[in-house]
Amino acid sequence: MSKLDFIAFDADDTLWHNERHFKFTQKMFVELLGNYAGHDHIHARLQAAERKNLKFYGFGIKGFTLSMIETAIELTDGKVEGRTIAKLLDQGREMLNHPVELLPGARETLELLHKDYKILLITKGDLVDQQRKVASSTLSHLFHSVEIVADKTPETYISIFKKHGSTPERGLMAGNSLKSDVIPMLQAGGFGIHVPHELIWDYEHEETPHQHERFFEVKNVTETVPLVHKLSMNE
Repeated sequence: MSKLDFIAFDADDTLWHNERHFKFTQKMFVELLGNYAGHDHIHARLQAAERKNLKFYGFGIKGFTLSMIETAIELTDGKVEGRTIAKLLDQGREMLNHPVELLPGARETLELLHKDYKILLITKGDLVDQQRKVASSTLSHLFHSVEIVADKTPETYISIFKKHGSTPERGLMAGNSLKSDVIPMLQAGGFGIHVPHELIWDYEHEETPHQHERFFEVKNVTETVPLVHKLSMNE
């Protein structure tokens, strides 16, 4: 009998690319407003706006777009041109329409684990956008359930596993963010597997909990398969 009832995965930058679209747009934004301030200052102001606005707009592209517009207005003392605002809106829509690009090994990993385990997808962000990406990924049939949440906290994981008749102690969460995917799951009592990605949003940086007995780190998503099998075995 397996010690694990559910295997949960993050979506963005764990199963498919996401952050690189934000990085590209951030670069465009900094260059667009380069006549008003230095690049580092513009980047810092945008980051500050994003953090401030999380409680109003939540995570995702729509909130990011609104934060760009707000930053543009503030940096230019309200003198930003309408065509600049229009360009930011266009770029936001382009991000929302961007095709889903799976990370190497994502599909194979889920297909292998799907044979023996119930798999959850737990992702945070804008409901409509996340639903679009899940549908476009062509991976939805491999998930027992898709959970789109406003944020990831220990309480979030406890609630999700309770909903499915289990507890985090009998679950595992794999993702690229220590702050959102791994540490809250550890705090809830579950296993946390860090799957690093070369790009990560500054907000998601956190100290690695190397000493935690339920923390593990792999080089890529495919390495979760043998680790899951090992952790699911009875002692």
